[in-house]
Amino acid sequence: MFVDRRRLVPALVVTMMLIAGSVPLLQPGRAHARRASERLARSSLRPAETDESFYFVMPDRFFNGKPGNDNGGLEGGPLETGLDPTHKGFYHGGDLAGLIKKLDYIKSLGTTAIWMTPSFKNRPVQGLGTEFVSAGYHGYWITDFTRIDPHLGSNRDLRRLVEGAHARGMKLYFDIITNHTADVIAYEEGVYDYVPKSQEPYRDAEGNVFDDRDYAGTEDFPPLDPAVSFPYTPVFPNEDDATVKKPGWLNNRIYYHNRGNTTFVGEDSLYGDFFGLDDLFTEHPRVVNGMIDIYNTWIGDYGIDGFRIDTAKHVNNEFWQEFSPAILRHAHRAGVKNFFAFGEVFDSNPEYLSTFPTEAKFQAVLDFGFQSQARDFAGKSAPTYALADFFAKDDLYTDHNSNAYQLPTFLGNHDMGRIAHFIAEDNPDATEAEILKRDRLAHKLMYFSRGNPVIYYGDEQGFNGDGGDQDAREDMFPSRVATYNDNNLIGTDETTAENNFDRDHPLFRTISRLAAVTKRYPALRNGAQQHRVASEGAGVYAFSRIDARKQIEYVVALNNSESDKLATIPTFSADMPFERVWPRRGAARQSESDKGLSLRVPALSAVVYKAGKRLASRAAAPEVIVGAPAEGAEVRERVEVAAEVSGDGFNQVSFAVKVDDAEEWRYLGTDDNRPYRVFYDVSDLEPGTRLTFKSVVLDSSGNTSSDTGTAVVAPPPPEG
Repeated sequence: MFVDRRRLVPALVVTMMLIAGSVPLLQPGRAHARRASERLARSSLRPAETDESFYFVMPDRFFNGKPGNDNGGLEGGPLETGLDPTHKGFYHGGDLAGLIKKLDYIKSLGTTAIWMTPSFKNRPVQGLGTEFVSAGYHGYWITDFTRIDPHLGSNRDLRRLVEGAHARGMKLYFDIITNHTADVIAYEEGVYDYVPKSQEPYRDAEGNVFDDRDYAGTEDFPPLDPAVSFPYTPVFPNEDDATVKKPGWLNNRIYYHNRGNTTFVGEDSLYGDFFGLDDLFTEHPRVVNGMIDIYNTWIGDYGIDGFRIDTAKHVNNEFWQEFSPAILRHAHRAGVKNFFAFGEVFDSNPEYLSTFPTEAKFQAVLDFGFQSQARDFAGKSAPTYALADFFAKDDLYTDHNSNAYQLPTFLGNHDMGRIAHFIAEDNPDATEAEILKRDRLAHKLMYFSRGNPVIYYGDEQGFNGDGGDQDAREDMFPSRVATYNDNNLIGTDETTAENNFDRDHPLFRTISRLAAVTKRYPALRNGAQQHRVASEGAGVYAFSRIDARKQIEYVVALNNSESDKLATIPTFSADMPFERVWPRRGAARQSESDKGLSLRVPALSAVVYKAGKRLASRAAAPEVIVGAPAEGAEVRERVEVAAEVSGDGFNQVSFAVKVDDAEEWRYLGTDDNRPYRVFYDVSDLEPGTRLTFKSVVLDSSGNTSSDTGTAVVAPPPPEG
C-alpha cells in the first residue's frame, strides 16, 4: 500500500522553497500521486439544502381566507361538493388565501420553507355507497394536474402565495404524486384482486407476451391495447370519466398497470392500485415524460422551490433515475438554483432508505428512521446508545452528490400521527407538564442534530390528535369536528374550537427559539456531527457539531432521563473554554487536559456549549489506512469502504475508486465523522473486476494523507 502525506501550502511558498533549495524535487510518479490526492481531498458536501426549516401544512385545515370557495364551485350537499366542516374526512374550508394571510405567523416560527400537501384539482368525493366515503381535502386524488383545486383557490392564488412567501424569505414546496390518479377506472370483470405477472403477463396489442421491465428506462415500449394487454379490462363506469383527467394523455387506459389492488407486499407494491387509485404504468416512457412535463411546467411557470414526492417506494427505480435529474435540470434552467426534491419512503431502515438517494437519484428522502428513534428517545426514554447506532448508519447515504445532512427530519405527520400523541401513548400516567417536557426534548433533538427539521402544522400549538390519518388533521381555525374539539391540547387551555395561532404557546416559543439559535450558530444546522457519549439506559446522548470552515466546535448534550445527569464529554480540544448558548447564554466551562468537558444536563432537556477558540493547528496530517475491504478481498453487492485514521482530531476523509485499468479516480464521497466510510455498490460489475480504493484524509489544518487498497468483484453466491 502506498501512503502519501503532505501539508497543503500556497503554491507561491512551495515555489520559493524549491528555488531556495530547501525542498528536494519530487520524483515524477510520487508528485503525480500527491497531486491526485490533493484533487480528491475535499470537504463533506453542504449544499444550501442542508439549511432549511420546514413547515408542513394541509391547506384545507389551516385557515379559511376565502369562504366563497368552500364548496369548490360545486352545487349540492357534502356528497356532491365534498364540503362538510363537521366531518373529519371532508373539506373544511381552509385555502391558499388563508395561507397568504398567515404567512407572517409561519415566518415567525423560524420557517424557511413551506411544504403543502397536494393542491391540484381532486375528485371531490370517493367511496360513495361505502363506509369509507370521504372527500379529497388532502389532495391525493388528483384528476387535473394543471390547476389548483377550486376548494383551495386558483392558480392566481398560488402565484400570490409564492410571491408572498418569497418576499418574506421563505420557499414554497409542493407535495407531488407521480404514480397514481383519482379512482376513475373500473374493471369490466368487476373483480379487483391483484393478479401477479407470473399468472397473467403483459401482452402487446397483438397478444404477444412481454416483460415491461425489459423496457423500463428506455424510449421504446410495445404498443398496447386495453382490450388485450392487461389481466383486467379497464373501463370507464361513466361517460364523463373518459375525459375527466388532465393533461389528456392521462385518460388513455393503456398508461395504467390495470392489475388490481395492492397488498403492499412484493410485486404488487409496485404494480397494484394504491387503495383503489388508478396506478400509472411508470415503466412506460410516455408516463415518464408526461410526468416530467407536468412538474417542469409548475417549476417554470410559478417558481416552485422544491417537491416532496409521494409514495416513492411504490415506483420502479428507472422512473426516478429519469424523473429526478430531469426536474432538477429544468429547475436550474428556470432560475430555481437551490431546487430540492425529497422522497417519501415509509420505512425506518437506513439500509433501505439510503438506496433512494444513492441508486434512484433522489436528492434526499424523509428520514423515517429518525422519527422512530426520536420517539423512542423522547417518549420512551430508550437507551441512548440506540441513537448512536442509528446516526452511525448515516454513512450509508454518502455518495458523490448527497449525504445524510440533506435529509428532512420530522417527529410526526398527517399519516402516522403527532409526536404529542405518541408521547402520551408511551406515558399513559404522565402529567401534561411531563408530556410538554418530552415534546420539547424531541424538538431539541430534531433541531440540534443533522438534517432539515420539519414542523407538522399544529404541533407548535400543542395539537395531539387521537391517532393517525384523519385523526391527526385538525383545524387551526375554529373547528366544528367534535372529535377534534374534545382533545386536551398540551401547553394550553384552548381547544381546536378556537383559532390556534398563539405565538406565546410554550411549544411555539421553544420551536422559534430553536430556529433562532440554529440560525445564529449555523454549525448547529449543518456542521459535521461527531458522536461523543451514549448510555446503556436512559441518560445523556451527546455529540459535537463542527463548523469546518471556522474550525469551531459545539457540544450538544441531551438527557432523556427524569433526573439531572453529570457527564464528561470528549471534545477535540484540551483546556478549551466553552460558552453555553442553549438554553440561554451562560458562564463558560473549560475542557480538561484530557479534552473532557464536564457538564450537568437537566432532566428531559438539553444544553449546548460553543468553543471559545478555533481548533489547534496541526503540523502534519494523521496517518490513514484503508481498513475495509481487506487487501485483495472478494466483494459483492454494497461494499463498505472504510478508513482508519490515527489520532482523535477533526478530519474529513474522501474516498475514490478505480475500476480495472481506469486512468481516473471516480469520487465516491466524503465522510466527516468517525467511523470514516462510504458504501460502494458493485452489483453491476462483472465478477473478476479489479477495484482499487483510495482514501484521502484532510485534517483541520489542511494537511492531507492517503492510502490505497485493492479488492476484486466476487462471483454471485451459489443458489440455495
